[in-house]
Amino acid sequence: MRAISSMATRHVLADLAEAAAAAGLPLLQLESVGGVDAAHRVTAGEPFDLVFLAADALQRLAAEGHVNPASIAPIVLSEVAVGVPACTADPATCSEGTAFANADELRRALRAASRIGYSTGPSGTELLGMIDHWGMTDEVGDQLMQAPPGVPVASLLATGEVDLGLQQLSELVGQPGVRILGVLPADCAISTVFAGAVATSSNNAGRAAEVLAFFRTDLAASIKSSHSFRTP
Repeated sequence: MRAISSMATRHVLADLAEAAAAAGLPLLQLESVGGVDAAHRVTAGEPFDLVFLAADALQRLAAEGHVNPASIAPIVLSEVAVGVPACTADPATCSEGTAFANADELRRALRAASRIGYSTGPSGTELLGMIDHWGMTDEVGDQLMQAPPGVPVASLLATGEVDLGLQQLSELVGQPGVRILGVLPADCAISTVFAGAVATSSNNAGRAAEVLAFFRTDLAASIKSSHSFRTP
């Protein structure tokens, strides 16, 4: 059974797929690519059984007839966190609490950074929109560095290419050379719901729906939290 996802959920989906197979469900052959590339491949007609993307991207695919709209199910809630280069190569751990007390402190940090790394996909788009809403695009635009598709912001931090990085928490945890300050504060939080859906190209939609249902069970919840995701 074939599935495609964006990079942000690749690790948690791999573990969920393994647990589903252990429970007697079909084993997923999961391919994870950039979210835009994944959506393009689905719209181009490449056959998949399940598609895992940001919820709004799945809604667009449903409107175009590529996934079953009734099957769309939220899987994980992902929060954006802030990281800085670490003085050691130890794997980054999840820091409790927020990186800054409020949005004012984040704005000060953005102004002070020489290079700011951010990701492709919905979180990066929302960050740029927030910076524009604050009227800071001209002020910090030259400091912004978007990680290429498939390249984590963590790698830019570890190599010193950026000195402040914002990306999904799950993408920063466990990466060497990164210190996680915490998630964004409530008044400027960025979160994304990633969902799954049965593709209309699936030849086994019933079994695909069973796998998707398993991904929303209580057993699956512990797997999600182990990857620093929350349950929507």
